[in-house]
Amino acid sequence: MSTRYQIINTKVITPAEILDDASITVSDGVITAISQGQDATCPAVIDARGQYLLPGFIDLHCDAVEKGIEPRPGTFFPTNVALYELDKTLASCGVTTMYHSLSFAENETGIRSNLMAASVLRTVNDMQDNFRIKTRVHTRFEITDHCAVPVLKQLIEEKHVDLFSFMDHSPGQGQFKTISSFKDYFGPVYKKTDAEMNALIATKLQARESEAQHYVSELLSLCRDKQVPIASHDDDTPEKINWLKERQITLSEFPVNMETAQAAKSQGVQTMLGSPNVFRGSSQSGNLSAREAITQGCGDILCSDYAPLTLVHAVFMLRDLGLKTLPEAVRMTSLNPAIAVGIDDQTGSIEIGKDADLVLVGNGGDFPRIVRTFVKGQEVFQSC
Repeated sequence: MSTRYQIINTKVITPAEILDDASITVSDGVITAISQGQDATCPAVIDARGQYLLPGFIDLHCDAVEKGIEPRPGTFFPTNVALYELDKTLASCGVTTMYHSLSFAENETGIRSNLMAASVLRTVNDMQDNFRIKTRVHTRFEITDHCAVPVLKQLIEEKHVDLFSFMDHSPGQGQFKTISSFKDYFGPVYKKTDAEMNALIATKLQARESEAQHYVSELLSLCRDKQVPIASHDDDTPEKINWLKERQITLSEFPVNMETAQAAKSQGVQTMLGSPNVFRGSSQSGNLSAREAITQGCGDILCSDYAPLTLVHAVFMLRDLGLKTLPEAVRMTSLNPAIAVGIDDQTGSIEIGKDADLVLVGNGGDFPRIVRTFVKGQEVFQSC
């Protein structure tokens, strides 16, 4: 494709409005004009035929890479092949910037171990020239895994981490209010006996009560020093939101109940919800409904969590349900996440001077369809 071209006859979704029958001009990968009609001097034209033009999705939390590498328990594909193929899938889902979520959680299932997560992270960095979309890394620190601390410190020091979050999956708080709920969820996944699960729980609880907060503080300090954005995961009380606010952490992933989501809103802490939750109408784990949260004015960012295909459907579903205008819903997958991690000067909205990270969406028929995806002006996906 020419380094300068125009997309015409499209409905451009800006942060504030829908521009009908609009055109945008892309030059050397950057948006250089937003206008009406066609520029006769442009060497190439793409006729959108009335379809929507959205900014590309910025996905801050997605662990689909885990299933790509380990599609079935104990069955592993080469990491480089899995990442390459997932990159193609993400482009077809309209994702133009991906933060692959890698869990540093020793003794958990599949690739959720320090050695494996660090290896995947380094492969992501080594493969940057092979990816179609912008690819970054979100490291998730299980605070009961003290062995992860030196590994994460090194990766942060080496500037391999683009987003850091901390999580606590020990039972009795957060996502798992009871020991039985923890066992019901993880037991079948881990394929462990009840005795083995009891030992795992005891280890987690002991680690949580010993030096967990010390290590959290250490890593948060290092992230601030290296200007790495920070998030918290599965917050379950207003007190935890207060704890975040005191430490100037402004992003809460998947608050588990409305009380916590409302506390985050009142404290100015952004909340991230899962697009599968919006799409399905409920939380897979029985926690806060994303639709209910948005109805109550809570929820700033949508991420794909584990299913990138749901992003575009969640956006248009929010509009169709009357929960958001289309520009508001689009912001949740583009400009809001870009602001949260400090890349909004480059991408996240269709504005002059920003990278041409774009998604052309057909909204005819019974559901929206990704038609074309562009990253820095280069077409990386086109449907038949």
